[in-house]
Amino acid sequence: MNKKDILSVNDLNNEQILQILDSSDSFMEVLERDLKKIPVLRGKTIVNLFYEPSTRTKTSFELAAKRLSADVINFSPLNSSLKKGETELDTLKTIIDMKVDLAVIRHSDSGYVKYFAKNVNLPVINAGDGKHEHPTQAFLDLYTIFKHFKQFKDLRVAIVGDVLNSRVARSNILLFKKMGMEVFVVAPSMLLPENMDFFDIKSFKSIDDVIDEVDVLYMLRMQFERQNKKFYPSINEYNRFLTLNKTRFEKIKENSLIMHPGPVNRGIEISSEIMELEEKYPDKIKIDSQVTNGVAVRMALLYYALS
Repeated sequence: MNKKDILSVNDLNNEQILQILDSSDSFMEVLERDLKKIPVLRGKTIVNLFYEPSTRTKTSFELAAKRLSADVINFSPLNSSLKKGETELDTLKTIIDMKVDLAVIRHSDSGYVKYFAKNVNLPVINAGDGKHEHPTQAFLDLYTIFKHFKQFKDLRVAIVGDVLNSRVARSNILLFKKMGMEVFVVAPSMLLPENMDFFDIKSFKSIDDVIDEVDVLYMLRMQFERQNKKFYPSINEYNRFLTLNKTRFEKIKENSLIMHPGPVNRGIEISSEIMELEEKYPDKIKIDSQVTNGVAVRMALLYYALS
């Protein structure tokens, strides 16, 4: 049987994606119980190999695995034989020799997770590779949208901000279009990749151009850690065209959603004033819901990969 890697949003067809969303609903019910655990992956061992810092994704995968009764190993490169000269692939193979069943990998280099997957005989899930893709974030974002709208037809999504350095943007654009949504990006030319023609979508310079038309306003984090130069003149200039503030919040469509992959740079992508409104507008601001949904979706993806 072919191993089930999840390296890209394109690794699953539309039917499989809908099945993942349906499974996520079932696992969400598990998370709402007093005893948040089921034995479907009992006896399986999952290793998290994160070569980049992570809070949400790493913790989400660990919780997802434990909720399914799997054993979890969290690998830290800083305290490994990599410091002694061992290659990353040899390190991974060493861990696999200990009878691990699945690897969740995040890496700073684009394409490196695919390289790992080609060279090992166990399922690999991409938890983010460089500026390339972050498929599980895209699936949880899709689930968040599906829970609210119950369908995808005719939905319009604006992805706002640092598209150039965002693997989330790439995965979301591909997945949202695949499921039938109309996708725009809102960013200045210096925050767009040179290959935007590949995505075949419209781009706008200011959030004001689309804010009253879209069903989902997806705010991207400014990826300061990936920027080797200054891509934008100043925070004030960013605020002028791209920040979601109270004035813009009041212009949003009544049934629309505000989303962000986290962590939020307050005062840059979203003002602190709007961030404090999530409890008041839980049907509109979905940033916390994305985190909760991420555990259920990753439970579904782990179950898919190992079943």
